[in-house]
Amino acid sequence: MTRRANDTNDTNSANDADVVVIGLGVHGSAAAASLARRGRRVIALERFLPGHARGSSHGRTRMIRRAYPHPAWNGLVERAFAAWAALEAESGQRLVRRTGGLYAHRGTSRLQGPGCETVDDPAELARRMPGLAVPEGYGAVHDPAAGVIEAAGALAALRRAALAHGAQLRHGARVRGWEPTGAGVRVATDDGVLTAARLVIAAGSWSGALVPSLAPLFEVWRILTVTVRAGQPVGMPPRLGAFSVDRPEGLVFGIPDAGGNGVKIGVDAGPRWDPEEPQAPPSRREVAELRELLASCVPGLDTTPVEAAACLYTMTEDRRFVIGPLADAPEVVVVAACSGHGFKFGPALGDAAADLCDGVPRPDLDFVSTARRGF
Repeated sequence: MTRRANDTNDTNSANDADVVVIGLGVHGSAAAASLARRGRRVIALERFLPGHARGSSHGRTRMIRRAYPHPAWNGLVERAFAAWAALEAESGQRLVRRTGGLYAHRGTSRLQGPGCETVDDPAELARRMPGLAVPEGYGAVHDPAAGVIEAAGALAALRRAALAHGAQLRHGARVRGWEPTGAGVRVATDDGVLTAARLVIAAGSWSGALVPSLAPLFEVWRILTVTVRAGQPVGMPPRLGAFSVDRPEGLVFGIPDAGGNGVKIGVDAGPRWDPEEPQAPPSRREVAELRELLASCVPGLDTTPVEAAACLYTMTEDRRFVIGPLADAPEVVVVAACSGHGFKFGPALGDAAADLCDGVPRPDLDFVSTARRGF
């Protein structure tokens, strides 16, 4: 039988796996879990050891929201909320904490979404989130569904699910390259060669190195965050929820102290970075600047940091992801360039990668597809 990328149950026991997944950040872990749940033989490869901070998925918390700049996102957002609920049920853990969100802007906001509402009255903004100081003259979009993802717990839950359904997760396994074979793919690692019918590349900031044709689309940024001590009422729901403030230095984003993780703040901008180089830790000056921003956004908060961290964003110019099979190698599915806002879609994008490996049409992903980019 000729093997094609849309043969949904096409396996070859002579291969090492039905699917090899490269990368065990949130999207690779989610893809491994979703494929393993479907009975696929999965080998997932991660070049770093567990608990590393070299990529984009480490840390305790992330934001989730329905407020997005274009209706094209709404369907994927709904899938994300449903997928997190399913993972909570499977794992028996609480992974998402609803806090509501306010997204403050100058001029007219482009944010929209189910249940979201534009609020311009300062008194009403203060009533909805009294801990947040919205700058004078700003409006905001209120998203009652927004909240906080327990990121570390979520990543662990996805990996446990993958293992429970038979996936092999290999840390410290560096991939040197891959090639189509006509009957699938061959993946070269430091420990030898693996063969599979399909390949999922969810390698974050290393995606461009693994798929050089896509590299011109990507920029890797070094992004900094500061987290302060937990238990401060002004930083906890209901006084504070998820938030962002559009400021000259960039989009300031904040995550409230939900679940005892402390308030976290960062700026959605940073210098370009070579992912082969470990991220430089935040300097004293950078920490001081973040503390000043946090104090201006959440007056009365003790901004003494308990953690100052650097992570990588893999960005595209329009902030839309690059997801789908490669035109010249349809056995290969790419989940890449999640542009700083991809964690919230983790389990939904894992399901999407599994669907695409199985040849299931996903027209809802056309707006972020590889085909849209010409690949």
